[in-house]
Amino acid sequence: MIEITKSAQEHFAKLLSQQDDKDVNIRVFVVNPGTPHAECGVSYCPKDAVEESDTEYPYEGFSAYVDQESAPYLDEALIDYQTDKMGGQLTLKAPNAKVRKVSDDAPVADRLNYLLESEINPQLANHGGKVNLMEFTDDGYAILLFGGGCQGCGMVDVTLKEGIEKTLMEKIPECKGVKDVTEHAEGENPYY
Repeated sequence: MIEITKSAQEHFAKLLSQQDDKDVNIRVFVVNPGTPHAECGVSYCPKDAVEESDTEYPYEGFSAYVDQESAPYLDEALIDYQTDKMGGQLTLKAPNAKVRKVSDDAPVADRLNYLLESEINPQLANHGGKVNLMEFTDDGYAILLFGGGCQGCGMVDVTLKEGIEKTLMEKIPECKGVKDVTEHAEGENPYY
């Protein structure tokens, strides 16, 4: 479920060894899981903060605890620690924090929404945009509605065909293409 690299394990073990309470471990969690505002975090976890429903991941020198609500959103999460001349950087990547991962046999609309939220929208967010699935038609087309910086953007056709359509068709064989139903002439703040 959660992968903690060797360097991150060493970093946590060092931090925890400096605590007065030797029964302190770490907690990995998601605030607002399954929403566009989801944020992942790591904190100290004293023994009295461990809940019966928590999942424990034992490592050398410490354990990582995950609460029941956060667990499905931390599937495929990676915690890493990299050092450079300026010090160290702890990174936590949780591709499923904003949307719960769906199974390969889930309905097509659910799988499309998952890809849009976990892969496409994070990229569009860099430009202030987003895209939503409005419908998956009987003839295999994903009907999409753009918003934010994508609405009215001069590059939306390239994004739609070369980025979104290719990705959706490659990862979801039932998807035969995409159609944009956005009124781009009404866009007020396109990025481009």
